[in-house]
Amino acid sequence: MELVNIARILLRRWWLILIPVVITAVWAAPSILNRSAVSGGFSTVINYSAAQQPEAMPPRDGDFQDIWLASELTVNALTAWVQTGSFRNEIALKTAENGLEIDPAAIGIAADNERSIGQLFLSWPDADQLAIIVQAALDVLVERNLAYFPQMGSAPASVTILDEPRIVPEAPPLANRFQPFIQIGLGLITGIGLAFLAHYLDPTLRRREDVEQLGIPVIANLPKE
Repeated sequence: MELVNIARILLRRWWLILIPVVITAVWAAPSILNRSAVSGGFSTVINYSAAQQPEAMPPRDGDFQDIWLASELTVNALTAWVQTGSFRNEIALKTAENGLEIDPAAIGIAADNERSIGQLFLSWPDADQLAIIVQAALDVLVERNLAYFPQMGSAPASVTILDEPRIVPEAPPLANRFQPFIQIGLGLITGIGLAFLAHYLDPTLRRREDVEQLGIPVIANLPKE
């Protein structure tokens, strides 16, 4: 019986439910129709190898295994460096030389060194600007590592880019993708709340059950027809 009463309340005031739904649907329509309006930005990955230049190494006695170990340690060091504030600041200085002023803290940076191969992940909201940032990151990685790692010797580490970085769009965050539908759902909940509030504030007695809830006995009722 309670479910029947709830259904009657909602059907009687359907227009109150519909108003917030329509408003939120109109508000969310551009995001639903134009999915590119909600963007996750753009990203790329730079794969590289690195090693000390032979002429910069101090005299040593050993075999080629030492060279491979030194290369691995160099990649490890660069992987840690590219995630620091100094690397971000160096990128910002480079992009400024090309006419692009950016906030270093806004650059999305991650790194890995799987199997002694360095990986630098960069993300930015604009694809054209990210291309400038990528080139700046490559220049800094190749030219400025000696300033932060004096143990490299008399020359910066030799950094070799293994493939051409490709800038690709990122999927928007999950919350952004479902945001329009969440807004419409909240509008529906608001409308249902308004319908129950209107029922609570309405003093009109429409059915026999409404009279009986007041403690008044009902002797008989007249049919509609």
